Amino acid sequence: MKIAVLGSSGQIGAYLTEYLRKKEHLVREFDIVNDSHEDMTHIPNPFLRNVIMDSDFVFFLAFDVGGSHYLKKYQHTFKFLDNNTRMMANVFGHLADYNKPFVFASSQMSNMSYSPYGVMKRVGELYTKSLNGLIVKFWNVYGIEKDMEKAHVITDFIRKGFETGVIDMMTDGTEAREFLYAEDCCEALETVMGNYDRLTSDDELHITTGNSTTILEIAQNIQKLFSNIGKEVIIKPAESKDEVQKDARNVSDPYIQKFWRSTTSVKEGLTKVFYEMKKNYE
Repeated sequence: MKIAVLGSSGQIGAYLTEYLRKKEHLVREFDIVNDSHEDMTHIPNPFLRNVIMDSDFVFFLAFDVGGSHYLKKYQHTFKFLDNNTRMMANVFGHLADYNKPFVFASSQMSNMSYSPYGVMKRVGELYTKSLNGLIVKFWNVYGIEKDMEKAHVITDFIRKGFETGVIDMMTDGTEAREFLYAEDCCEALETVMGNYDRLTSDDELHITTGNSTTILEIAQNIQKLFSNIGKEVIIKPAESKDEVQKDARNVSDPYIQKFWRSTTSVKEGLTKVFYEMKKNYE
């Protein structure tokens, strides 16, 4: 099968591209990191049109976004809103033109109107519903990341440990999140693709584990991994709390578990990411 991965250099996209190729699919990567011609905010973009036209299935993972530290200062800017509006209009326009089956990557935050990021993801969901595509909502997927300026919490903590010896936190760490290892996420996406005709855009496909871990527990587990290699690392919590994660609407839906369940525990996933990142500091 010819599969287009839009956003193939992102955290999930990079894992998914490798995963699908191992399954002997013909994968077409598309990401601005690869080439300026692959900038999905450029309208028109004949390269994007051709990739979608020639594909049997499309994963729309691309979004101008990053981890909490990056998102907090960026999601209220004109550039954030403009880039993502252009990208969605461009991609969804071609998906409509060629009537391709596709999955749109949304977020657990899509129902939070006070978050510009959440609002933009909600717009993407409305586009998807209008085209009868499928919507998946990611919950704190983690793995190796290429762009550490946009790093999510786990890779950011590990980087800080190696570079400064201090895990400097944005909050007090009491907020709990559902973390999912990127390879498990790929299995979930493959399952959704395989069950495409059985699912609808109204199905709540929350790609997550259903199990919560606090940010402080994540930091402590990473601290233990550093201790195992003989490096002392200090955890430095902040005083502020993360109000988003306390939102009552922020509850995962278990529907996806009828088709798929994650198999990698947080400790197992953390260990894999830690030792993979360690190679960059040897």
